[in-house]
Amino acid sequence: MTINQRTDLLFPPKLIPALRNLRGEVWRDFVDTIVHLPETHPDKLAFCLLMIRLDACLSCLSGSYRFMRGCELCATQTIARYQGTDEELIAQYERAKHDLARYQAGETDLELAVEAPEPDVWE
Repeated sequence: MTINQRTDLLFPPKLIPALRNLRGEVWRDFVDTIVHLPETHPDKLAFCLLMIRLDACLSCLSGSYRFMRGCELCATQTIARYQGTDEELIAQYERAKHDLARYQAGETDLELAVEAPEPDVWE
């Protein structure tokens, strides 16, 4: 059995540079501020949480089409096809950043990830 080398369990920080040129100037400037930060920097972690939410990483299963295509294709497609503005996308990042700060402060009643869709039920 082989493992897909293009797929991580969650969106990895190493893919952030690949997202830079997929939207407008506001997005490019934003990514430029994040890309050179250390992987443990809160802003980079918030960016990863944003992408985990947008890409629905927690519901990606081995064998699924998304999984087989790999994280980079999934993430680039998600950002390129995002229907909102760059500012709306960055506002979602700010929410992720706020949620992480609350979590680090010890709050436990947070929804850090989007819920996975309900599985089909056979009756």
